[in-house]
Order: sequence, then C-alpha cells, then structure tokens
Amino acid sequence: MLNAEKKTCKYNEQLCKYYEQFRAYADRILALSNDSLEKTINVALALCLVCAVLVSIATVALRPLQSHNKALDMKKNILDVAGLLQDGTNIDQAFKERIEAKLVDLATGEYVDGNVDEYDQRKAAKDPAQNEVIPTDKDIASIRTKAKVAKVFLVKNGDQLQSIILPINGYGLWSTMYGFLALEADGQTVQSINLYDQGETPGLGGEVVNPNWRALWKGKKVYGDNGDVALTLVKGTVDTGRPDAAYKVDGLAGATLTSRGVSNLILYWMGPEGFAPYLNKIKSNG
Repeated sequence: MLNAEKKTCKYNEQLCKYYEQFRAYADRILALSNDSLEKTINVALALCLVCAVLVSIATVALRPLQSHNKALDMKKNILDVAGLLQDGTNIDQAFKERIEAKLVDLATGEYVDGNVDEYDQRKAAKDPAQNEVIPTDKDIASIRTKAKVAKVFLVKNGDQLQSIILPINGYGLWSTMYGFLALEADGQTVQSINLYDQGETPGLGGEVVNPNWRALWKGKKVYGDNGDVALTLVKGTVDTGRPDAAYKVDGLAGATLTSRGVSNLILYWMGPEGFAPYLNKIKSNG
C-alpha cells in the first residue's frame, strides 16, 4: 500500500499533498474525545456529505426508471379516457396499437412536424420560446400561458378514427387541474373526461376523479346550434327533461369554485383560443 501511495505521489504530488493533509486532520479529529464539540460537528458534516453523495448517485441512477414510469402513467391516463384500459391491459402494447399522437398548431388547427415522442406540452407552456401569454380578458381558465403547439391523441381502429383525445387544463379552487377530454370522431360528442392531476379538496372538488361523476359526461355535446361552446356544469342535478340537457353536467356538490373551474376550462379549450380551429378541420374533413 505504501508503494502504491508513493507511486501516486510521483505522478500527482499536489493530490498526494492534499491527501496527507486530510489524513493528518482526520487522525487528529478521531483522536479527540467523543464529547468534543469539534469531533461531533466534523462527524456530522462527514455523514451529511456521504448521504448527499449517495442521494445524488441514486437520483442519477433512477432517472431513466422515473422517466419510464412517468411516460407509462401518462399512457395509462390516455387509455383510461379512451375507454381502452382494462384489468391486465398491456399499456405499452395497447397504446402502440390504438393511439396515434400528433402535434397541432393551436392558431391554425393544422398538424405540424416535430418530435412528438419528446414533446412535453406542459413544459412548453412555461417556456417563453414555445408559449403564448394569454390576454387577461381571454384567460377564462386562469392559466396565464399556453403552449403554441398542442399534443393530441387519435384513437384508431385500423385506419378508422374512433375518437380524439385533447389535453385540457384550468384553475379550480386550489390548483391547476390537468386532464384529457375524449371526443368521438364527430368532434362534438363527449366520450369521457379524465382530470388526472389536481389538488382540489378531497371529498368535494376532488370528486372530479370519481368514476360516477366522470360517467355523467358520456354522450354530452360540446357545441350548440350556433357553433359556440355550450357544454357546462350546473348547480345541482341536470333536469333531463330540458331541451338543453345534452349540454349540461351535474355540478360537484359543495364545490362551486371547482365546478366553475371545470366549466371555464371546457369553455376555453373548446373555444377559438383552444381546439376549435382544429376540431373544425376534423369535421370538415370528416
């Protein structure tokens, strides 16, 4: 060992000098009494340094697994809103076989080129180079900025388009709610909604994830006869005998502000500032 240390010193004398100084200091600290404040502080600092190094190594090593799990969870949410998630479903396989991701320019409604697998719309919405600041008078959903390009998902059965899955977000009572709205191929009829990421009050606004409430959306219509967004939540229960019942969804009991937030995000994202230009093209090509 001594020969190895001498050989190291021969090629890196400065490093060897630092090592000798550190070793001398360590020997002095270890020789102190266990009741010594200096020894206690140095041992604590050394322990913190070792822990920090181990945490850093673990973070770097686990990053690929974390990224994979994040992507898998997103695919799961998309398959769920598409009605394709069952017990035992192979998520990667089902997504590959039935879902096609596309990038859409929100201003024109046209598909655009880009790396669709790497594109993160939520990150883009926070990037000044990729986002657009929403004027206050148009910011119905209270999100301040939006990505110029949206990532949509087309559910296919062979070559036939079955449904369109659109990313939506808007502020509720306590949080920005993120989710997906699935429409049938007509771009008008709701298939499902999945607000998978939200921080609303459990048992009240948090009921946006309740399967029973989500089931109320199926078959509802987005646009009225005049072409404007008509879909909204109502206070209480929808009167099914009314002619406009197809455009109404039961509000969340005891969660007025969350219900209003859901209505507002639907109004924004289905309107001209959101996906209306894109859906109009879908309908015209339909």
